[in-house]
Amino acid sequence: MKKLKILVADDESIIRLGLKTILTELGYEVTLTADGREALRAAHQKEFDFAIFDIKMPFTDGLDAARTLYKFRPTPILLLTAFGEQELIEKASDLPIQGYLLKPVDEKQLSAAITVALKRFKETQSLLAKTNNLEESLETRKIVEKAKGILMKQGMSEDEAHKHLQKMARDNQTSLRKVAEMILRD
Repeated sequence: MKKLKILVADDESIIRLGLKTILTELGYEVTLTADGREALRAAHQKEFDFAIFDIKMPFTDGLDAARTLYKFRPTPILLLTAFGEQELIEKASDLPIQGYLLKPVDEKQLSAAITVALKRFKETQSLLAKTNNLEESLETRKIVEKAKGILMKQGMSEDEAHKHLQKMARDNQTSLRKVAEMILRD
């Protein structure tokens, strides 16, 4: 099994080093950065399997870094903070993150949070993929139905129109949707 590559961003060096020690002992490959901007630069140069960001950092804070990283490359993200402020928690809960931990973090907490975050992230990505596939299928069905409607106005029955579309798709070695889109353009 490959080592999980984790990107860590925290402006406090003692916290960074503590996290690196814990994560290395847990068997992960760790890259440390001192702020969100540096973390995003690292994420553009190398692909990471997981990210842990402190919320309050100079230049780019953990909230902005999480938002930007997720848009650029969806990644499971944990946010760390020494602050339990309700406003920060609410801002964090609006982001595509998988967890929020208060410092100081111990090995068991962090290990459990990473395990849960990875599982939740995979579930979320799977649901997003299914949703996208369903939306694509629905859109394809609408386009095919419109094309069938055009063929039916030309005198074909619904069954004949559908078979005609299927034959065109086979003959052109393309999808039913592309054939239907060609008919709609004509």
